[in-house]
Amino acid sequence: MSDATVMDGKARSRSIIDQVTEATRTLKSETGIQPGLAVVIVGSDPASQVYVGSKAKRAEECGFKSVKHELPEDTSEADLLKIVDDLNRDDSIHGILVQLPLPKQIDEGKVIQAIDADKDVDGFHLINVGRLATGASEDAFVPCTPAGCMVMIRDVLGDDLSGLNAVIVGRSNIVGKPMAQLLLAANATVTIAHSRTKNIAAVCANADILVAAVGRPEMITAEYVKDGAVVVDVGINRIDAPEKGTNADGSVKSRLVGDVAYEDAAEKARAITPVPGGVGPMTIGMLMANTLRSAYRAAGRDAPKF
Repeated sequence: MSDATVMDGKARSRSIIDQVTEATRTLKSETGIQPGLAVVIVGSDPASQVYVGSKAKRAEECGFKSVKHELPEDTSEADLLKIVDDLNRDDSIHGILVQLPLPKQIDEGKVIQAIDADKDVDGFHLINVGRLATGASEDAFVPCTPAGCMVMIRDVLGDDLSGLNAVIVGRSNIVGKPMAQLLLAANATVTIAHSRTKNIAAVCANADILVAAVGRPEMITAEYVKDGAVVVDVGINRIDAPEKGTNADGSVKSRLVGDVAYEDAAEKARAITPVPGGVGPMTIGMLMANTLRSAYRAAGRDAPKF
């Protein structure tokens, strides 16, 4: 049986939501400003609908003004950019989130860069990317998934990661690269491993902090994990689970797994995130935290730290 601490993202996200809710109440009572989050979704992708629904629900729970724009699949780029521009000008909106992916007729990059950097609570605007990369993370909106990972890492290891080796598997702009910047800022020695890395298991086995964000089910097995490492699993993959039987239509039932072979890795890890229930809930918690920070800035106040 593993002695690894399970990093419970649901419970930790709940504590962040509680903190956001309290700070929202304070801001509203002292300044009259209510944080506002606008979510824009184009088309009817089922997974996107679920994500958007959970974000809107959580925003309302925090006491935010919650606005949702649902647009048809054939919406033009010009029409979407007009909505973004209107939201940029709306002083009651502090966070703008355009749900990705977008239909093929729309240039995602153009839409993301059209969002006011000071309302870019996803942290994808090049101004926020640049702030994070140059060490101005206090001024940046950090992408929500790596921000949530960092909260959990700090809970276990503290704020100063001097002398620790961190390895991130995956080099995406959404997780891998910003995760590296956050770990560097906390004084870790950082390696980004990816599909072209030689002897990747040996590289990972040197990590005191191992972050898996590669999108390959259960790729990270025990040989990748150093004894006593902190393992953060960003992956969410759906795989066949014949042991669960079949659905009404005869298809094989499925289950969610991460990029880490959990039972295997937990035998060696000091602490590990489960899938589901690890990083996922933290992503929405940090989205609420970013929106709150934007509202505090708009009010000329120092934002709470998370």
